Amino acid sequence: MRIDILTLFPKIINSYTEESIIKRAREKKLAKITAHNIRDFSLERHHKIDDRPYGGGAGMVMIALPFLRAVDCIKKMAKSPKPKIIILSAKGKQFTQKIAQDLSRKHKHLILISGRYEGIDERVKKILKAEEISIGPYVMTDGDIGALAVTSAVVRLLPGVLGNTESTREESFSNIKKKSGFKIQDSRFKEYPHYTRPEILKYKGKSYRAPKILLTGDHKKIQAWRTKKSADID
Repeated sequence: MRIDILTLFPKIINSYTEESIIKRAREKKLAKITAHNIRDFSLERHHKIDDRPYGGGAGMVMIALPFLRAVDCIKKMAKSPKPKIIILSAKGKQFTQKIAQDLSRKHKHLILISGRYEGIDERVKKILKAEEISIGPYVMTDGDIGALAVTSAVVRLLPGVLGNTESTREESFSNIKKKSGFKIQDSRFKEYPHYTRPEILKYKGKSYRAPKILLTGDHKKIQAWRTKKSADID
């Protein structure tokens, strides 16, 4: 998969994608991730990328042309005429595990656009036929963290990125609907709690024991317990 991220601060993107699992995915050539500085595509004096909003109001709005020129350039470099283009925006559709799964399975090229200030000229979305996505019901200073969240969620789902494929099957928000006799709605499912050694953890005079059922070796009962915990069934 190829992921291109348009940002004002490529170092923010690079500092994250050059570490840990994402770095290994890049080294294995399972994901190619490139951060592009939006200012490099500005034709304005001093590479200006924002201006006052029409109609008045606080703040500045990022001008359209640098984004359009950047996307055109990326398409030509990647020889990818129809990449999936996403604008990270507080007014976008809420990002979910289902969206991450769809992006990882259905697309080979993503272009993620990170805005700042009051946002990006709305015509960018219209011209590029981009989809707006939000990582939560709150407003941040930029879309960089959102772009990294999408990148992390999508890349880890690519075949070969994680050593154990079960890691992506039995985790929070996966699309498991029925297991061990329980019917689970996607929106309710979360990953079951995990425990490891020691069996009894002693801390500040108190003892905290791992659930005994996990030590029985009875895999059928353990699976039923995990499914119950995942579904919040009491």
